[in-house]
Amino acid sequence: MSGNEDEWLALRPQEPSPSQCCGSGCKPCIYDVYEKDLARWERAKAKQDKSLLTEKKEQSNNSELNPDTFTAFNISSVEQLTEDTYQYKFELPGNSSLRLSLGQHIVLRGEVNGLEVQRAYTPISPRNAEGYFEVLMKCYEAGLMSQYIKTWKKGDTVFWRGPFGGFPYRPNKHGELLMLASGTGLAPMLPILQSITDDEEDETFVTLVGCFRTFETIYLKPLLQDLARYWNIRIFYILSQETSLEKLPWSYQENTYTGRLNEDLMKTIINSCRRKPFVLICGSSSFSEDMRRYLKAAGIEENSCFVF
Repeated sequence: MSGNEDEWLALRPQEPSPSQCCGSGCKPCIYDVYEKDLARWERAKAKQDKSLLTEKKEQSNNSELNPDTFTAFNISSVEQLTEDTYQYKFELPGNSSLRLSLGQHIVLRGEVNGLEVQRAYTPISPRNAEGYFEVLMKCYEAGLMSQYIKTWKKGDTVFWRGPFGGFPYRPNKHGELLMLASGTGLAPMLPILQSITDDEEDETFVTLVGCFRTFETIYLKPLLQDLARYWNIRIFYILSQETSLEKLPWSYQENTYTGRLNEDLMKTIINSCRRKPFVLICGSSSFSEDMRRYLKAAGIEENSCFVF
């Protein structure tokens, strides 16, 4: 394969997975957006003209999120959480809110070296947050979008479109939710957790399993510790590159495991659930595949899982 062909393949839009479609008849659906972007990519590739990928798109400056057009939002703060992960806060006019359904994501548009790139991110701010929304972002060394994100500073303007997807959560529909999150896969879990803890009538049990490399790379520790104090919330941490728990704060030692989340540990966690769980998964594609395999071995059916 030629280098030119490799370059075009790297720019090809990524097909959404079935779990990214909420089935609620969103217009445009994430698949509609993909088909439109794919057709644009195919036209550009056929003409061998990458400038066609940066054609001007309709965009709005009225700070109202829209699935059809990109809307400008200003960055009000930037906080570095770990070596490669940042929390960005964006302004909303007055006391308005994004009005997202739980677990919905929004699409960011960026431009790197004259080429347009788009990526989906899930806001971590509570659904009822007024005047702002927050997004957790991990920057990868070779990532195109990461190159763009790394340049951001307070006061910059960036463009978002959405919302899309989401998990159709209803209070007390499931006896227990088992959340399996790897790294920034924590993002769609947080609004659901906060929705449960904010609703006194919602008695859903939650077991959140967060998979990180080291203790230092766990995001949002104070928020997670606060959530874990609720009677119906349990949080476990699995740290792949830690070899001992002795150096961890004592409050973390009892609910932390070293190594990786494997089949045996999955069975242990499921057996400790207070009710038969409905499982939410978010992480890399390989993480999701591994989790599905372990869940199947533990007797959890495919229709009792949702992958973000």
